Amino acid sequence: MRKLLLTGLLLGSLGWSMHGFAQSDYPTLSQVNQRLQQISSNASAELTSLTKTEGGKDIWALKIGTGQVDEKPAIAVVGGVEGYHVLSVELALQFAEKLVSENAAALENTTFYIFPNMSPDAYEQYHAALKYERRGNAVTVDHDRDGVPADNGYTDLDGNGMITWMRVEDPMGDYVISSEDERVMEKANHAKGEAGKYLVFKESVDEDKDGKYAEDLEEGIAFNKSLTYKFPVFEPLAGDIPVAQKESRALLDYLFDQWNIFAFVTFSPANNLSSPLKYNAGEARKRIVTSILEKDQAINSMVSSIYNETISSKPFQQTNQGTDGDFFQWAYFHFGRLSFGTPGYWTPEFKGKTNAEANYLAWADSLGWEGVYTPWKEINHPDFPGKKVEVGGINPFVMVNPPFEKVGEIADEHTDFILKLAEMQPKLEMHNLKIEGLGNGLTRITVDLFNNSPIPTHSQMGERSRWLRKVRVDMNLPADRIISGNKIELIDVIGAYEKVELSWIVKGKGEIPVKAGASHVGFVNATFKL
Repeated sequence: MRKLLLTGLLLGSLGWSMHGFAQSDYPTLSQVNQRLQQISSNASAELTSLTKTEGGKDIWALKIGTGQVDEKPAIAVVGGVEGYHVLSVELALQFAEKLVSENAAALENTTFYIFPNMSPDAYEQYHAALKYERRGNAVTVDHDRDGVPADNGYTDLDGNGMITWMRVEDPMGDYVISSEDERVMEKANHAKGEAGKYLVFKESVDEDKDGKYAEDLEEGIAFNKSLTYKFPVFEPLAGDIPVAQKESRALLDYLFDQWNIFAFVTFSPANNLSSPLKYNAGEARKRIVTSILEKDQAINSMVSSIYNETISSKPFQQTNQGTDGDFFQWAYFHFGRLSFGTPGYWTPEFKGKTNAEANYLAWADSLGWEGVYTPWKEINHPDFPGKKVEVGGINPFVMVNPPFEKVGEIADEHTDFILKLAEMQPKLEMHNLKIEGLGNGLTRITVDLFNNSPIPTHSQMGERSRWLRKVRVDMNLPADRIISGNKIELIDVIGAYEKVELSWIVKGKGEIPVKAGASHVGFVNATFKL
């Protein structure tokens, strides 16, 4: 493991002893569960197990809020969409801990739904005897469809307890040793006349003798590859049918009952925060939309600016803005909410490197980190007699998960960002009330329903999908007293800092209660006295 300073989990500010546990590395599932139970002991928090995975692990939902929690605008924070991204679970956990201990004021206006780990079966591999970057759950799957499930997975060829890479000297290969760092392999640049010299595979043996390596892993379906948007049919780790796994079905069933969520923050490889998505008019006009819509792109850019002002680290070649079947894109394209994704951590650009692995190793070397790399070592491989085969390369987990000693600062900054996003939530207000007597017992009432927020009441995608509930205005008055105007008025969207004028003519005197809003934008109440 990397050289780590022994650090506490900074739970002292919460008054939690964690049974004397001093955290020096990412928590085990048992430790995650202990911390969730501690959080749920706070009066503002409610912990629910949505289901258990095929491996018997809980999928937890943590609801944090006060008052009418399901009638307030809400942000959903999701971690563990990729099992190897252990940082994401810790960021979600620390956000929840900081929320109940240090930021109770944020709960007055906003509810938070936190799903800390959507891939607990895969997450467990980080602490297993054999460490590799696992994505799939514990379901038994025949990935290569040869009739025998999980018959060609990884093999620890050098016996170091980790799955890295193997390179085979072969003129038919596509890889060369990088000119930036001899420890790194990269694709040969055929456009510049460069010939490949190596075949490169994950550490494995062709156990089923089909000429392929590690194509039928001993793991099941990846949560972040099995959602409905651009579902990758027939690809390994995706499964045959989207949302067919216990964890994905349980989460979506839960979310479809939570009408008050206006935005998602997903800690995942997908990133539209350090760099916003780009609007493409042609893709936006398709029957199946494949581009962020124009108005939502403007919101994405605004929120991205706030993110970059809040987060100190800057990414190196961070270009992943969503992959087929992932959760980040589902939340926007199929659920209609504002969806923001970030890995939470990147290797910074170091000494002008262009290769990501070479850049990482140069940075790690500068900090004196140990255990991030396995030197290439020649082995005898049964599938390559007479050929030089070496095993080595960057160790699993290290490029996407920083040393634990750095997580506290990362979590602090991302907590600040999420709270800033919460402050931007739609906020309905009533202004410019006018009550005019018209004679004969009639009165005209006019009022402006104003959205005092830089975010509209509905994303453009949500408005287009017609899934989000509209803003509803209810005048609590018998219908026969309303001469003009509607007892119930539905409003499609109120833009950022925009208003909608409401007008009625009513007969009679007394107090007239009016309620306006929707659960994802909040409600405002007023009483008109005639």
